[in-house]
Amino acid sequence: MRPETRRHKAVKLTWTGLWLFYLSAPVVDLVRGGHSTGARVLGGLGLAAFVTWYLILVLRTARPMPVRRVVLSVSVLAAQATLLSLTLGREWLVLFVYVAISSGAALPGEISRWTVPGATALLAVTANAVPDGDEYLAGLLIPSLMGGFAMIGVRAMIRTTIELRQARATVAQLAANEERLRMARDLHDLLGHSLSLITLKSELAGRMLPDQPEAAARQVADIEQVSRQALVDVREAVSGYRRATLPGELAGARTALTAAGILADLPADGVEELELPEEIESALAWALREAITNVVRHSGAKRCTVRLAATQTLAGRMAELTVTDDGAGGPSAAGNGLTGLRERLAAVGGTLTAGVAGKTGFRLQARVPVPLGSAS
Repeated sequence: MRPETRRHKAVKLTWTGLWLFYLSAPVVDLVRGGHSTGARVLGGLGLAAFVTWYLILVLRTARPMPVRRVVLSVSVLAAQATLLSLTLGREWLVLFVYVAISSGAALPGEISRWTVPGATALLAVTANAVPDGDEYLAGLLIPSLMGGFAMIGVRAMIRTTIELRQARATVAQLAANEERLRMARDLHDLLGHSLSLITLKSELAGRMLPDQPEAAARQVADIEQVSRQALVDVREAVSGYRRATLPGELAGARTALTAAGILADLPADGVEELELPEEIESALAWALREAITNVVRHSGAKRCTVRLAATQTLAGRMAELTVTDDGAGGPSAAGNGLTGLRERLAAVGGTLTAGVAGKTGFRLQARVPVPLGSAS
């Protein structure tokens, strides 16, 4: 990350400046090398310009720079190192190590893998042109190559770390989106069923008044009970603890169908014998709730049949829920309920088929694979 505070900048500058210790040889040469005053002044200015250019390249690696500008800057450093070494002596050959390091730190890997050996090769050529330069060559070749390629590795590690942080942020965002989607499905399934039943019973109570006050009072009592249960369900869903069960949804389906004046043909027993895992039973229970809600809302049916069984197929053992009615054909298009239901079933490897059954009526079928040993 780019340093943002003065303290961060000071720390980075300190760690970068520690490596300038190896420039002590040129500094000592300026002081004790027997150069003329003019050569010392020009050499000092050249060294200061070299260090400044080097620090700018290394410290600005966190900020994107045009590649051409960086290549030009590294070329200027190489030219300075060559000129200073040829004019002032072998002690200045160490500058090529900084050229290799700066190119590895500032240039992309596909370019720096060539510039680092290039800087090292230029070091070798210049050392052979400087008097007694070959004596320093053996001690500078390895630091030049290793330092440059080490900086290439550090740059790649920084890039990988940045990508990893971005990937983590993306995963966290996707997890939040999935949780919001789950909450939306739960609330739709919970409130859609309960509010449909409340609406139906409210209409019944309205028609019974004022001629049948006792029957209307019973409907109002049922409305209160359904409302309280819906409130409990929503609280449990928000808390993440609610799990729909087939026996509970079958009982709720019977109540809803009876209130709507639809003959309910539901399995009287056999649910417990299936011995389904919790996630599979919950997915089928949500499918049953959505199917019954659609029958009550859209079908205008007189009869609704629910079948639940474990069947053997070529793909393995399946738990199968089928809800059929004799109404007008169900919802005209797949809404949020069926879409969310398909997502629930897909999460446990199941499938959903829904459509017109025969000339009239609507059939919804949910199939979920049952692991070996889970269904009897």
